[in-house]
Amino acid sequence: NDIPAESRIRLMTSHPKDAGERLFAAMARCEKVARHIHLPFQAGNDEILRRMNRGYTKAKYLELVDMARSYMPGIVITSDIIVGFPGETYGQFTDTLDVIRTVEFDALFTFLYSPRPGTPAAQMKDDTPKQEKQRRFDELLTLQNAISEKKHAAYVNTVQRALITGLSGEEATPLAARTNGGRLIHTSGDPACVGTYRNVRVTGSNTWALFGEIIE
Repeated sequence: NDIPAESRIRLMTSHPKDAGERLFAAMARCEKVARHIHLPFQAGNDEILRRMNRGYTKAKYLELVDMARSYMPGIVITSDIIVGFPGETYGQFTDTLDVIRTVEFDALFTFLYSPRPGTPAAQMKDDTPKQEKQRRFDELLTLQNAISEKKHAAYVNTVQRALITGLSGEEATPLAARTNGGRLIHTSGDPACVGTYRNVRVTGSNTWALFGEIIE
């Protein structure tokens, strides 16, 4: 954080069992640390979390989210979810939906469970039909996509300090950039800007990205 050049330190991920006040306080204290954390919760039901050997409960996870936001208001929080862990009932799955509604993640990485040879889960009984797992997966995506769309819409008409990371491949917005919180912006501008930090006015958004123009 003491390096004088304009830069951004990004903590990509933390297992919830390793996250806590010491981590969040350090992130908040260092102004060059990105206001983003990827905090995988995988499932919202305590029994499923126990069978996954995750080492925390739904309540503990939500406590961590509240703590992170108390230290860094507006922090971008993303996560991982597994749908269809062996034996997961629909009722247990709705606990996952409850976490999503409560936290309102900026984005999620979602997966349908698949067995991994040599793991305890691969030996667990799994009698939920594949089509039912897919139905739950689609229900989860519908919920999260609506949240992501709302979150992104809130950026419109704001100015974001963004790192121009490369070319987007789009004619109208040829550059790709990332905000402090890691949100993708497709922006107009000179390709010579790649690798630099610029102020970008956000002019539009959708479920997955922001759109804007470089103003400085």
